[in-house]
Amino acid sequence: MTMDAQVIEHMMNPKNYGALPGANAEGMGKNPENGEKVAVYLRIETDEDEPYIGDIKFQAIGCTTTVVAGSMLTEEARGLNLNGAYNLVDATMKLLEKLPAEDAACSEMVALAIKAAVDTYVKRQEDPSYPVITYQVANSCVPKEENKEEGK
Repeated sequence: MTMDAQVIEHMMNPKNYGALPGANAEGMGKNPENGEKVAVYLRIETDEDEPYIGDIKFQAIGCTTTVVAGSMLTEEARGLNLNGAYNLVDATMKLLEKLPAEDAACSEMVALAIKAAVDTYVKRQEDPSYPVITYQVANSCVPKEENKEEGK
């Protein structure tokens, strides 16, 4: 399957979309500029005392690109241990540095939601009532030329 065919498949049939009954961690990624947000739900399981992502789902209030990024990244994250999940987030963020900010914002929001969910899980090991962590994107999804102040 070509990359374009893969993107179209994720767009037409997003994987892992929806709520996750039995989730034991969740995290939010948010774009304060336009109100878009992504929630990631994890069911962390353990294998020989090693926690890993047994199941993952996401919900988004956002554009098609956000849903495609959510579908692709959650597919990659399923089955990873916590270090693997952090490595996936780091690798994604490094790839996004090469893109224009407006192209990176949606994927960044999903990656940050995954990181927030794992961080929430880690905090809840010490404090079960720890609130859901939310991270905000650094990139803007408004192209630079549209982002200039009026009249300048």
